[in-house]
Amino acid sequence: MTKRGCTMIKRIGEVPQRDRTYTLRTGVYAILPIGRRFLLTADMQTPPDIQLPGGGIDPGGSPLQALYREVREEVGWSISQPLRLGAFRRFVYMPEYDLWAEKLCHVYVAHPARQLHPPLEPNHATLILDADDAIAALGNDGDRMFLAAYVASRP
Repeated sequence: MTKRGCTMIKRIGEVPQRDRTYTLRTGVYAILPIGRRFLLTADMQTPPDIQLPGGGIDPGGSPLQALYREVREEVGWSISQPLRLGAFRRFVYMPEYDLWAEKLCHVYVAHPARQLHPPLEPNHATLILDADDAIAALGNDGDRMFLAAYVASRP
């Protein structure tokens, strides 16, 4: 979909509030298949939040640098052969930063190469779930949409 020559990125979730100022936060997230199961990260703070591993792109950094770093930090695995699948936007409050954010989420699929160590991110745990459980467990609609589409596209 285009509008005036620009590609429109689908908004998922809450409609932005007109009286709020949102800060753009660009991030990368990974679908990590191991056969018909998937590596996910669980932020164990109350309430727990299960997510595709990933996070923000540092200023001056590249999306792929961020993807490799964030997967290593959040699930403790190295990855190979990342392929960008698409992107979505979410408008959310990020309590860890006390920030209202427009999150621009780029989603990749990559091959988990090997487990290096436990998660480095505080309060995170690595989960390996089958496709149906992974889709049901994910804490945001954008992650669920991309994982469900990926699973549906596989033989």
